[in-house]
Amino acid sequence: MAITRCNKCAHLQEQPDDQLGITVACPRCGNPTPVYSTLFFVGKLLEKYFSAQREILRLQAQTMAGNPQSPGAQPQALDAIHLSNTDHLACEQQHEPIVDWFGRKQIKVQANLRGVDTTGFFDEVAMLIGANLPVLKEVLERIRWAQQKAYTSTTIAFDKKSPEDVQAIASFCQQLYDFSFVAKYLPNRQKNNVLLALQTAPTIRDFFNGEWLEWFALMTCLEYGKERQKRFSCARNLSITLTNNESHELDVFMLIDGQIPVCIECKTGEFRHDIDKYLNMRKRLGVSGKNVVMCVAGLSDEHAKGLTAMYDLTFVNERDLSTHLTRLY
Repeated sequence: MAITRCNKCAHLQEQPDDQLGITVACPRCGNPTPVYSTLFFVGKLLEKYFSAQREILRLQAQTMAGNPQSPGAQPQALDAIHLSNTDHLACEQQHEPIVDWFGRKQIKVQANLRGVDTTGFFDEVAMLIGANLPVLKEVLERIRWAQQKAYTSTTIAFDKKSPEDVQAIASFCQQLYDFSFVAKYLPNRQKNNVLLALQTAPTIRDFFNGEWLEWFALMTCLEYGKERQKRFSCARNLSITLTNNESHELDVFMLIDGQIPVCIECKTGEFRHDIDKYLNMRKRLGVSGKNVVMCVAGLSDEHAKGLTAMYDLTFVNERDLSTHLTRLY
């Protein structure tokens, strides 16, 4: 879908998709007006919204500086937090219940505070991928393959794709550019494809190499906690050391009401060789198989159900993760 928004009279109107990227006369005042993708337009609005949110938080922080919380004060209410744009969770206080829970099991913990900082755009893009993985999977695979080969760009072909899928992929690629996940976005209508110039930053490489699923799982947990009004602590990339000095990194860990753990391991590729490891870790943590979740991207519902019946673990795909959380508590 395409859209115009006149900078002179503010008239807003949908336009045919074949006019994307051109300039037309505003139907109300005649002012020359660019035609944008609707998702691009919404993305720009969100950028302004998030900027305003950050300014509000900055002003609130200045106000609180004159009236600091006393030790032991309760953290900000979850209802007041914009989950997709906050560093409120990236603090030791938020992780303390998790550290205490593992401490009672004589397990050392090192939290990655930045792992739950959602002020960047990793969470937004991850949620877009998780919501439409079957269509967007090719984009992820092409980018990851090009990164592994040290190529500077990759091309996404639109041949043999439905108009709906083409629109979804084009809009997604535009958002990757808007959020600087790629350096250039160059659609080519004659060749019916789009070229993406890649970013080389390690965080971007890690994201396309599978870390997107961790962000998706984290945001799914946060949304679950907020919707259910649960009291919880949440961590990503949590490092634990067992009493035998064996170390593990937990992709996503949520502790509900200070005592109910949910450990989510995220897999975007081969996962079978890790099953024994997570079975042993589940026993060491002393929790039920329903509390240790292997979220495997693209796994069929039937396959997930069969694996769950075979092992004392829970297997889900990205579509069913939120449903499984609601089954727990």
